[in-house]
Amino acid sequence: MTVRRALVDRAGHLRDDAGIVDALRSSHDARVIVVREGRVRVDDGALVSVSPTEVGDAQWALLGRHSDGSALLLAAVGQVSDSIDAAPDETWLGLRDTGGMLDDESSELLVGAIALAGWLRDARFCQHCGSETELRQAGWSRHCSQCVQDIFPRTDPAVIVAVESSDGERLLLGANANWRGRMYSCFAGFVEAGESLEATVHREIEEEAGVRLDAIQYIDSQPWPYPRSLMVGFRATASEERRARPDGEEIIDVRWFTRDEIGSALAGNGPVGLPGAASIARRLIQLWYEDGE
Repeated sequence: MTVRRALVDRAGHLRDDAGIVDALRSSHDARVIVVREGRVRVDDGALVSVSPTEVGDAQWALLGRHSDGSALLLAAVGQVSDSIDAAPDETWLGLRDTGGMLDDESSELLVGAIALAGWLRDARFCQHCGSETELRQAGWSRHCSQCVQDIFPRTDPAVIVAVESSDGERLLLGANANWRGRMYSCFAGFVEAGESLEATVHREIEEEAGVRLDAIQYIDSQPWPYPRSLMVGFRATASEERRARPDGEEIIDVRWFTRDEIGSALAGNGPVGLPGAASIARRLIQLWYEDGE
């Protein structure tokens, strides 16, 4: 398993400095990642940052520091922003559009910016009393003066699982009803209240594919800001392969694939479509395939 360390300095020690965002907005050295409706600007395969003076009305936050030491701000803008709308629509891309396009640092910035921008947009009002909240900690918390409560960005854990046969030579994938059979992927689901990650893996696989598991192994994780998930990736071995069947609601088909079939699908030659390069599902499938080469 590869140990991946954070590439972006989030500069958490600066968040409690009063006026830090306003000060950086006035700085000539600071750069801004603009998020509009869950999308950022990408040009020629690179994440675009702009000067604070190029951004009009927005909700602001401190993202951290770039590898060169310059401060990075987030500006979450609405659908219309006169200062940046000159950029062509095709340069505004979401996470699913940028798979394999950006370097690791830019990808980390993109995910963090989209996730935080979504929270800034959706958490303006206190969920307990409905009062408008005040941004604090450089955009990383909100305060309700009525409830005297601090509110922080949420992360919802979900598991995603690559299920292999007992001999390790076949991989079980499912077709989600939303995809209408055009794509097969790993099985996934949210962790329920009071449930461990391991219990979720067993429950989700039995619910969605009818299969019980002998063993599970943690592989990797991926923040997935749709809207605020953390995908925790596992690999598992099925104990009763012949029991595999779709739940008929969320999953409309399940199928065991040979290693040759997975290799062909990864190359884009069928027999089915697989998840895009930006997703941990693709990574889990790729890792399984490469283990058998």
